[in-house]
Amino acid sequence: MAVKFLNEEVSELCLGKPKVAWVAATATISDALTALRKSGDTHISVWACGGGGGNGGCACVGKFCMADVILFLCREENSADPFKAFESPVSDILPKGSAIVRHIESNYSLVEAIDYILDGTQNLVIPIQNHNPRKKFLNNARHVSHEYCWLTQENVIRFLLNSVGVFSPIPTFTIESLNVIDNDIMTILYSKPAISALAHLNRALTEQTSVAIVDEHNRLIGEISPLTLACCDETAAAAIKTLSAVDLMTYMDCGGPQEDLAQLVKTRLEERNLGAMVEMMDEFFQFSMPLNCSASSSSSSCSCSSDDESVSVSSGRNWWWSSRGSSSGGRHFPARRSKAIVCNRESSLVAVMVQALAHRVTCVWVVEKDGTLVGAVTFAGILNVFRSATAERHHNNNNNNNNNNNNNRTRD
Repeated sequence: MAVKFLNEEVSELCLGKPKVAWVAATATISDALTALRKSGDTHISVWACGGGGGNGGCACVGKFCMADVILFLCREENSADPFKAFESPVSDILPKGSAIVRHIESNYSLVEAIDYILDGTQNLVIPIQNHNPRKKFLNNARHVSHEYCWLTQENVIRFLLNSVGVFSPIPTFTIESLNVIDNDIMTILYSKPAISALAHLNRALTEQTSVAIVDEHNRLIGEISPLTLACCDETAAAAIKTLSAVDLMTYMDCGGPQEDLAQLVKTRLEERNLGAMVEMMDEFFQFSMPLNCSASSSSSSCSCSSDDESVSVSSGRNWWWSSRGSSSGGRHFPARRSKAIVCNRESSLVAVMVQALAHRVTCVWVVEKDGTLVGAVTFAGILNVFRSATAERHHNNNNNNNNNNNNNRTRD
């Protein structure tokens, strides 16, 4: 049953999914931010054309989110002049030599999709079926003749959870017995400068994991995740440059900093002769929309919405804020909190899946009773369990069929 289930076409997962928003790889980062805010989503696709082949020679070559921008601004050369950094092509942000996105056809099987994800793919780009042939995806001379959606690890995990009974009894086993706890985790001491975790954050963005914030006894305090950064704004780069890991958590919560913390960031930037970053913060807070935030202690996110959907934006260096006016009214999604989602060794696989999907996280931390960090369960680890179990069942079925055939021949 499980083998048959994983041979279903990925088109089953695409039903009702919207077409992906896109930006050209040659667009500037400021243009990409405008497109991102207009999309109302946390990520948009990046496309490049040329070289012939199908789809008019166009292909999705990556994805773009606010976390990419924040980590890009944290580089030394960009911190000195963030205004110039916004003029860089969005292709400068994309990781080099990695298959973060991959095109597949709608008739590919679910198991093939899982194999690509386990190979490092984050988003699978799939043509939408039954589209209007008159509509073109890219409106330029060399266009893609299809509309596309994409599947994420979360989409696949949710699909598996909806049919988890097919894999019984595996989902009821503990994560420890399934050997799904990943001990190769990234941590930072709460008192350490957040910038010291920059390499970890870049890796977390590529691998869709998080960086754990711990105390001196390796007890989990919180996390810094790319998903949290994706719901922040550009000023988070300044916070990473100047704050400790634990203060960065406070800065990121609810998508906006407290006034005293923002002032501390600006003071430290001035001490380090990063006046351009101070100017960036001043302009952002002047022209950005105020947020109303309310948080529940039982939730990993807080709802943030704008008091005013129209903001007057002047010319000059404020060009990259232009999308924060009426067009940004559609970008309305929960800002994330840096509270870590945890489980223990004896948690069942299905319970961890439910936790991850309910809190919209890709990493659930495994802790002891005293809060000591043990490891993490990731979407990739969960998918590997289902994939391995299915492969084993397929192997056993083949062996059983071969044995039956041999027995039949012996009787004959």
